Amino acid sequence: MEGRKVTVSALQFACTDDVSTNVDKAERLVRAAHAKGANIILIQELFEGYYFCQAQREDFFSRAKPYKGHPTIQRMQKLAEELGVVIPVSFFEQANNAHYNSIAIIDADGADLGLYRKSHIPDGPGYQEKFYFNPGDTGFKVFETKFAKIGVAICWDQWFPETARCLVLQGAEILFYPTAIGSEPQDEGLDSRDHWKRVMQGHAGANVVPLVASNRIGKEVIETEHGKTQISFYGNSFIAGPTGEIVTLADDKEESVLVAEFDLDKIKSKRHSWGVFRDRRPDLYKAILTLDGSKS
Repeated sequence: MEGRKVTVSALQFACTDDVSTNVDKAERLVRAAHAKGANIILIQELFEGYYFCQAQREDFFSRAKPYKGHPTIQRMQKLAEELGVVIPVSFFEQANNAHYNSIAIIDADGADLGLYRKSHIPDGPGYQEKFYFNPGDTGFKVFETKFAKIGVAICWDQWFPETARCLVLQGAEILFYPTAIGSEPQDEGLDSRDHWKRVMQGHAGANVVPLVASNRIGKEVIETEHGKTQISFYGNSFIAGPTGEIVTLADDKEESVLVAEFDLDKIKSKRHSWGVFRDRRPDLYKAILTLDGSKS
């Protein structure tokens, strides 16, 4: 019997600091992914410009826009409807006096299925997101698109197994992680790319679902009052299969359009028969609801 097949795509490209240039490039690559048969196409995190969170600059708050009427989301809605594809759209959201690292999920008919706000907000050299973003208040959400139920989380979220597990418990059939990660300004010798991939491969294998990660490439330099800061983003965008295997992988320099096809019915049967959800013991997991591991 013919299964329920879906083709997913991860895009990878270098950003300029000009919104129209980046959105044009994103559209070009979405069209390229569609030409390769993709049904659900993931663009990298905060693709409208440079990854501005390298530095704390008051003027960078001007990059935020409200969710409703957001021009890039509206453009991607038209593109999704034209091509019949699903497009998660990452953006810097302003909501009155709050700001979020957010993503809108656009269905294949151009409908906006809703918003997810990044839950885990990092704070360290080069990745100073707590200066800009409130912790997300949407909770983990699964979106029922034309092609699949998808779980979408954002960058630092991808390091937490709880995120992936919660999404799959809610019915996610595929996980998507738009990302911006690269070099560490405080330690030139630290290269997290392999660690980064292995953690997410574990999420795919532990939950028996495919996983799509889209990261940027290129060197981005930000001016600050204390001089310049820069990150070289390492790409390595990839698509993993339901046992955690990497199906397709980009390098650290080239613009890429990755695609992979999965049979969701076949994977569903494998997930159910493998027993990891049957044999869960939520009654024993109370420590995970605490910060210090206490069960009281």
